[in-house]
Order: sequence, then C-alpha cells, then structure tokens
Amino acid sequence: QVQLVESGGGLVQAGGSLRLSCAASGRTLSNSDLGWFRQAPGKEREFAAAITWSGRNIYYADSVKGRFIISRDNMKNTVSLQMNSLKPEDTAVYYCAANLRGDYRDARSYKYWGQGTQVTVSS
Repeated sequence: QVQLVESGGGLVQAGGSLRLSCAASGRTLSNSDLGWFRQAPGKEREFAAAITWSGRNIYYADSVKGRFIISRDNMKNTVSLQMNSLKPEDTAVYYCAANLRGDYRDARSYKYWGQGTQVTVSS
C-alpha cells in the first residue's frame, strides 16, 4: 500500500507561481510512473502532467505545457509540480497519482491517489 500526501497549494495572483509536492510513504515510488491531475468545481478530474519512473519521459496537457514542470526525486520518494504563469482557470484541487497501468492521461489508470491540495488563482 502507498500513501500519497500533497502539499504546497494556496492562493496566488494570476501570473504567479506555486510549487506542489507529493510525498509517498509505505512503498518506494522509484519504479512507478507518476501523474498530476486536477479537478475544478463541477468538472471532471483532468490530466495535467506525468513522468515515467526514470524521469526520461514527461508528458503535459496542452493547457499547462510551457508553464508547468513535473519532476521527481526517487531518493526522497517525491514528485513535484512547478506551476508558473498561473491563470484563474488553473484553479482546482490538484492530486498526485501513482502506479500507472495504461493511458497516463486517464485517471482510471492510476491505483494510488493523494487527498489533493487546493490551488486558487485570483484575477
């Protein structure tokens, strides 16, 4: 069993930056592909970014490409999401996910989820 805990969310003005972190316990994530998803009120959970176990392959949703950067530290068992040039439409609860089996863009492909951290971007 893996427990994931996100942190780093908060309130920021448009154009600002935030760095989200996700720490894992219970099992190493070093051999797991990882993802970040987000869910805005009244909307479905959507893919934001993903990174393979080695860090060699990285994927972004078009909506965040060029602004967000996903990274991982297998020694510390963490995955991070650096969010720059934030927009009001980035407001959502952000979740990290682990143990990918299938399409990295599909939330159903991940077995483990954190509880989420709120990101609010004011205009």
